[in-house]
Amino acid sequence: MTDTAASDYTLAELMIVAGAECFRGEGEVLATGIGALQRLAASLAMRTFCPDLMMTDSEAWLLSAPNAVSGRKPGAAQAQETWMGFSRIFDNVWSGKRHALVGPSQIDVFAQTNISALGGTYAQPKAMMLGVRGFPGNSISHRNSFMVPSHSTRVFVDGECDTVCSIGYNPARLPRGYSFDDIKIGRVITDLCVIDWGGRNYSPRLVSTHPGISVDQVVENTGFTLEINGEPPLTPAPTPEQLAIIAELDPKGIRAFQLKDNPAGDRR
Repeated sequence: MTDTAASDYTLAELMIVAGAECFRGEGEVLATGIGALQRLAASLAMRTFCPDLMMTDSEAWLLSAPNAVSGRKPGAAQAQETWMGFSRIFDNVWSGKRHALVGPSQIDVFAQTNISALGGTYAQPKAMMLGVRGFPGNSISHRNSFMVPSHSTRVFVDGECDTVCSIGYNPARLPRGYSFDDIKIGRVITDLCVIDWGGRNYSPRLVSTHPGISVDQVVENTGFTLEINGEPPLTPAPTPEQLAIIAELDPKGIRAFQLKDNPAGDRR
């Protein structure tokens, strides 16, 4: 691998590479990336260290090579292998052979997430969003990782999420017959750091910080306590090879506009 200077890649590209690591060692599972950065992360993993990953075209075709997220001409051929309609998707989900990389609006200390409603009561929230969608069934069936474009205490909340949409390491909400060992939660990739729930007793743990980000910045922007073991390592920089694949998958550069405070893809 060739080293890359921090000035040669964007924060979005760093997050894509960190997101790809969520799929390392997964083998033949269906990778679902909800969002441009998430899709690029799964595609990068499939193109490099995890060639057995399965991926759809976000409609109904299973692909042998990931589609680009930008720059594709209408009607352009895609490397499709077989039809994968909804019935096959759900068979795959319920068998546990899927890993989704998604973007929740809230995450709490238990790794529970919210995409449904914010503030107030559920009957009269301050903001209504998507509803729980597939989060309950997905979270009890297969691995889920998360990507957060703006790390703050509004996302990483003190206490429980306003609406709990997915299973986490909360004994009070554990479904009958489930143990913590049955819960499959991967990593959270944010614009500041990488977090997982690999701490003591499934507590949230700081895995790495991005270049230029201090531990204090992460702590100040997180509404719950993180397990921090010494000085965390830096999130690995993208290699030139990885950057070339990302550019091929996103030739129009829409990745640069996915981060709230980084609209032009400012270099790290």
